[in-house]
Amino acid sequence: MSRLSAGDIAAGRRLFTAGSYVRLGEVLPRLLAGAGRSAEQGPAGAAQAARVWVLASQLAVKQDRTETAGAYAQRAGAAARRSGDPVVLAAAARAAATPLRRTGRTDEALHLLEEARIYLTASGQATAAGLDAAGMAALTASYTAAQAHRAPLARELAGQAEEIAHHLAGRPRTEAGRPWELTADQCALYRIGIHRCLGDLDTALAAARRLQPAQLPTAERRARAATDTARALFAAGDITGAFTQLRLIELTAPLEARRPSVRALTRQVAELRPGLPGLSDYTQRTGRRRG
Repeated sequence: MSRLSAGDIAAGRRLFTAGSYVRLGEVLPRLLAGAGRSAEQGPAGAAQAARVWVLASQLAVKQDRTETAGAYAQRAGAAARRSGDPVVLAAAARAAATPLRRTGRTDEALHLLEEARIYLTASGQATAAGLDAAGMAALTASYTAAQAHRAPLARELAGQAEEIAHHLAGRPRTEAGRPWELTADQCALYRIGIHRCLGDLDTALAAARRLQPAQLPTAERRARAATDTARALFAAGDITGAFTQLRLIELTAPLEARRPSVRALTRQVAELRPGLPGLSDYTQRTGRRRG
């Protein structure tokens, strides 16, 4: 690959959002090689490189390779700063947040996300794309705060994201015709995980009931909705309901059901309710790790 193209990166992104992680792992080395060269080709090249490193970091998270995810996120952040593109900076900050919070560096994650939000909104005349990115950064920050049991901050940030989503709902789609990533359903999805982490299972499950998974834009997001709902139901003692959601994960994006964290939940379900119809076969299928 002589140089990166927007089409190359978009194709890689589509593989990720479809849950095609094995195929993405096959094409990613070519994208990474191109990113190394592109990063030195001015602001536009740095933005392209940052997008590739964000993608690599997100795939590493799916594979439970936290250290690798953090290394790619660091590269993405450095390239995003060189690009001067606040939307790319927000994407890099969101990518960095997961490995940072997994390694106990919550404050650093929140700082990066707040820095990105300020870049996106400082002028007071943020573009619609900038607002979309700012809202998603707020959701990521809310979940990060919730995992650190900082309830007031988590609720405040989730509320900010919902306000932006309401504002964007009346705006035209992006120039490429893609829907905004930040929607009411995206906010409801995050609310499931946020309130489960805060121990407020009633609110988490209310968000799950409010969510319309079919309205989420990608298989990866729909699988995430089923995953978070399964975790909330399991925490609430509804083991059968949790297994129903686990089955939805496999139907939506089979490789999501094979992720280490999801397989761990499956084992917990099996320990408590080993006789659930279909559970033994499900456990055997999803226990075979494939990316």
